[in-house]
Amino acid sequence: QAQLVESGGGLVQAGDSLRLSCAFSERTFRSYAVGWFRQTPGKEREFVSAISWSGKNRLYAESVKGRFSISRDNPKNVVYLQMNNLIPEDTAVYFCAGGGVAAMTSLAYDYWGQGTQVTVSS
Repeated sequence: QAQLVESGGGLVQAGDSLRLSCAFSERTFRSYAVGWFRQTPGKEREFVSAISWSGKNRLYAESVKGRFSISRDNPKNVVYLQMNNLIPEDTAVYFCAGGGVAAMTSLAYDYWGQGTQVTVSS
């Protein structure tokens, strides 16, 4: 069964940077789009960013545009989410997901990781 594993979360201060990684277990994921979503307690999962299998199409939520950057390294089976100038509102559990197309809806993704916690203190 295909697996995605997130890493790179942690506790940082406002203004700091983090880079999240999403490693996938199968080479077939090189042909998958990957999305990042985040969720806080009591709220629905929120779209953050997505990248097509080729890397040519990249999507961002308005709240992270100009601060976050998504990229992928297919030979290494990994997708990155570079998060700069973090603010307390970015605090959440971040999930990566694999699907057929890069999209802003969680319904487009079939495979999900377990999540990594990002906490930004003020």
